Amino acid sequence: MSKINYYTAEGLKSLKDELQELKMVQRPAISAQIGEAIDKGDLSENAEYDAAKEAQGILEMKISKLDNVIANARLIDDTNIDASKVYILSKVKIKNVVNGMEIEYTLVAENEADLKAKKISIESPIGKGLVGKSVGDIAEIKTPGGSLKFEICEISR
Repeated sequence: MSKINYYTAEGLKSLKDELQELKMVQRPAISAQIGEAIDKGDLSENAEYDAAKEAQGILEMKISKLDNVIANARLIDDTNIDASKVYILSKVKIKNVVNGMEIEYTLVAENEADLKAKKISIESPIGKGLVGKSVGDIAEIKTPGGSLKFEICEISR
């Protein structure tokens, strides 16, 4: 049984674009490489042919996995998300209670996490610690580096 993954519209589009690239650009390129290697003669001692066939196998495996992920993807509907508590797709401004530093994160599904874009997984220690909290609540989050306390300053969609 395949795992169901949740995506935003942007995340699902990105996956579909990647699959399109693999099928429409990379697959024909590898087929051309195999054709060129076949034209060079004896396949039993043809390293180019072996390498192209191996690349084709790896590509087909990627395509198959991505097809499966997309088939089991579910789109997150953010229209009914309650902004009074932290949930998936919430944009949360938090303040470190110890040093007063503020930071804003968007909680996303695990497969869409991107720390550079300030998108953290709802499955991460910080994500788990923030879920269900309201503005003014203190979230005590256990991390490998120790326990941290964050005050929820603002929640939006």
